[in-house]
Amino acid sequence: MVIAIDILAIVAALCTAVIFGTDVLGAVVMRPTFAEVDDRTLVRVIGRSHKYGNARMPLPGILSVVAAAATAVVGFIAGNVVAGVLAAIGLACLLVWLLLFNRISLPINNVLIAAAEADQVPENARALQEKWDSIINLRATLQGLALLSFCLTLAVAAH
Repeated sequence: MVIAIDILAIVAALCTAVIFGTDVLGAVVMRPTFAEVDDRTLVRVIGRSHKYGNARMPLPGILSVVAAAATAVVGFIAGNVVAGVLAAIGLACLLVWLLLFNRISLPINNVLIAAAEADQVPENARALQEKWDSIINLRATLQGLALLSFCLTLAVAAH
C-alpha cells in the first residue's frame, strides 16, 4: 500500500506543480507585465493565453484532484492516517482553488477570449484583469499548499 500511496502522491504533486507554476508565473511575471501595456495588447495577449490555458490545463488539473482523492482514500484504507489527512488537506486546497477559478477567473477568461477573437477591447478590460489579478496570489498559495501536502504525504508514507 505504501507504493500505491507514493505513486498517487507523486502524480498529484506533479500535476499540481503544473498549475502552481502557471499561477506563480501569472502572479510574479505576467501581472506586472500586463499592467504596463495598453488595453488592446492586454486583451489580445491575455485572451489568447486564456484560450490555450482553458484548453490545455484541465488535464493536469483533473488528474491532480483525482490523484489527491485517491491518495487520501488509499492512505486511510492502509491505516496511514497522517498520509490520508495530508492528502485530504491537499485535496481541500485544490477544491477551494477550483471553486475560485470557476467562479471568478474562468468567467473573466471567457470574456477576454471572446474579445480577443473578435478583435475588440471591452470598456472594462482593465477592471476585468484587475479582478482576475485580485485572486492570483491566493490561487498560487492554494496550489503551493497542496503541493507541499503531497510532498509531505510522500515523506510520511515511507515511515
